[in-house]
Amino acid sequence: MVVSIGFEGSANKLGIGIVRDGIVLANPRRTFITPPGEGFKPVDTANHHQLNIVLLLKEALDEAKIDPHEIDVVCYTKGPGLGSPLVSVAVFARTVSQLWGKPIIGVNHCIGHIEMARLITGAQNPIVLYVSGGNTQIIAYSQKRYRIFGETVDIAVGNCLDRFARLLKLSNHPSPGHNIEQLAKNGKIYVPLPYVVKGMDMSFSGVLTYIEDFATTLQEYTVEDLCFSLQETVFAMLVETTERAMAHCGAQEVLICGGVGCNIRLQEMMAEMCKERGAKVFATDERFCIDNGAMIAHAGAEMFNVGVLTSWEDTFCTQRYRTDEVEVKWRNDV
Repeated sequence: MVVSIGFEGSANKLGIGIVRDGIVLANPRRTFITPPGEGFKPVDTANHHQLNIVLLLKEALDEAKIDPHEIDVVCYTKGPGLGSPLVSVAVFARTVSQLWGKPIIGVNHCIGHIEMARLITGAQNPIVLYVSGGNTQIIAYSQKRYRIFGETVDIAVGNCLDRFARLLKLSNHPSPGHNIEQLAKNGKIYVPLPYVVKGMDMSFSGVLTYIEDFATTLQEYTVEDLCFSLQETVFAMLVETTERAMAHCGAQEVLICGGVGCNIRLQEMMAEMCKERGAKVFATDERFCIDNGAMIAHAGAEMFNVGVLTSWEDTFCTQRYRTDEVEVKWRNDV
């Protein structure tokens, strides 16, 4: 029976999760929210994490009703992510590891999302659509690796949505993408936008530049129309490339994870495609789609169970840490 604690802080979410054998005991989170029209700077985000992490740790331990001596392993996000926030949380995790005398594991952020979503949904061997503010990847597992079939060639889909929200001066609470989604529900007119799929890869920067021109003048379109059109276009690109990966692999499951995976419209579009193929779509809600500590704790526990530990010399962070760099020793399927 392994009890793991996970520290996540790769972007503007700070989360600490405690997991016992796949059961989430605690998963509190704090979000650094900036004024409308502004993004979050790495240094300011790191300061937010440093100011909140001690109280958040106490909250997690109290919620889980766990004492430090009961924890078997300390896990933290090694990357990818923003440098300053990553380091601020990693330093704290290393300190906790030393104070409590526990082994430590550096976890790939993307792997954390995938393994948590597999745990919560029960998906067995899906095509994974990993969509967030920093990543957009279509992934399939094969021979001890999560293989990347397709990805963005420029900005992530979440970054595209967030930047459009900033242009519109939408609130960053609870998140800019969420507020885009709510406005899109009232859109009536579809504005034709560039649709950029290159084989298995996608491009979102040109779509953003194109729609920004409409946003500054609006012309005959409303803000709701533009939000609706942007969502429909970029989500169609994601569904197309995901379906192509399913056909290549003969897969009958799709798993959506990452912060953008909370979007109900994306889930609906993916479900429609899967229905036509006789396949299933799996997704989680904001508790586990959005960055959280439990996903790092769970992925770390999987690694711990097969003897994977991080040496003290390797407990650094890296902003570039690809999903397919990790050897997935804990999975025994093909």
